[in-house]
Amino acid sequence: MILNNIKINKLFIADLSLLIVAMIWGGGFVVTKNILNYMGPFYFLGIRFVSAALIIAIIFNKKLKKINYLTFKKGIIIGIFLFLGFATQTVGLIYTTPAKQSFITGINVVIVPFLYMLVTGNRVEKKAIIGAVLASLGLSLISFQKGVFNFNFGDLLTLTCAFFYAAHIVSIGILVKKADPINLTIVQLAFTGFVSLLIGIFTEPFSVDSIQFSSLIYMIILGGVAAFLIQNVAQYYTFSTHAAIILSLESVFGAFFSWIFWDENISKFFIIGAILILTGIIITEYRTERRKIADNHD
Repeated sequence: MILNNIKINKLFIADLSLLIVAMIWGGGFVVTKNILNYMGPFYFLGIRFVSAALIIAIIFNKKLKKINYLTFKKGIIIGIFLFLGFATQTVGLIYTTPAKQSFITGINVVIVPFLYMLVTGNRVEKKAIIGAVLASLGLSLISFQKGVFNFNFGDLLTLTCAFFYAAHIVSIGILVKKADPINLTIVQLAFTGFVSLLIGIFTEPFSVDSIQFSSLIYMIILGGVAAFLIQNVAQYYTFSTHAAIILSLESVFGAFFSWIFWDENISKFFIIGAILILTGIIITEYRTERRKIADNHD
């Protein structure tokens, strides 16, 4: 009985930790929107990812000795998709709202099975199709503002980012084999950061103030390093299905914080559309995670 209680407590703490990660990432949409009022998107991405890569490299410095050419090559390939995803998302946030972007970004989960099918030739299951249909309907509804369909340039960039995020997930699934995941993370973060800084130096003015600095700390420490470490530790003690569903709440927190701090108007169309997208995401993620669990038991 005591051992069972200990297991339940660890499971509860792990799930609660993942909920905190979802809150941090959801809040990141509003924080990033604030940063973009003071700093160019590529300078922001450069500082964020180079800093995160350095911190993780310091924490796991012993693993750096194991980085070889193959790991570096795989990390660069994965990093290309990560860069394209964050670049289109961050630039897109200039032209759209945090709540809207949080749900459009989440559609990447629904895209993954279809992209994986194109790469591997595997059949797409019915639940993935249902998830895609629900997400598409939801996307249409959240694009209605005051009864008028409004899918702007920022929304288009965000939808593009969802495709790149899906490609990032698929590439990790394929390339992570026979490579240290920590070293892959360091390489892809560093690549994304350096490319972003390079673009920022030639295309954007640079300025830093106290408000911007505190927001950067949030995105680097909480939204980057802390969330990454918490997620990895928490998923060791909980079920994959729990993690997938809890982390999908990032979109809900993104909309909630945007309503609180950005005074974003949340219409009934948005609420219904958000519910449809979230349902589609959960159905797709639950399908994927169940398959992973089944594969692990074979």
